[in-house]
Amino acid sequence: MSETTKGTSNELGTIRIADEVVSIIAGLAATEVEGVAGMSGGIASGIAETLGRKNFSKGVKVEVGEKEAAVDLYIIVKYGSRIPDVALNVQESVKNAIENMTGLNTVEVNVHVQGVGFPEDVKEEEVRVR
Repeated sequence: MSETTKGTSNELGTIRIADEVVSIIAGLAATEVEGVAGMSGGIASGIAETLGRKNFSKGVKVEVGEKEAAVDLYIIVKYGSRIPDVALNVQESVKNAIENMTGLNTVEVNVHVQGVGFPEDVKEEEVRVR
């Protein structure tokens, strides 16, 4: 097996799930939670940059074993949302999505809030004022 795929064997053959697949599942589940403005590039990017909805694995780091997965998510929370509630909802959503879609036991989902996203109206007003 390669580093990016882990597998289980049965009488019919081997099932392998790529780390990238688990990352996409986690990213999609996180962005669907109310209060999440977007994903962040994480610590490596240096700047919490809100990314578009096209690349769901951005802002997601996974470690996948043969039967378990651990996830780190770097998110930006919408202004006005209660951060602890959003983070808990993200944890639950990601855990459920990974376990339901892959059968892997999700041992931890760590949420790193990298910033606060403001509505477009607020950004436009700030630009006009300056």
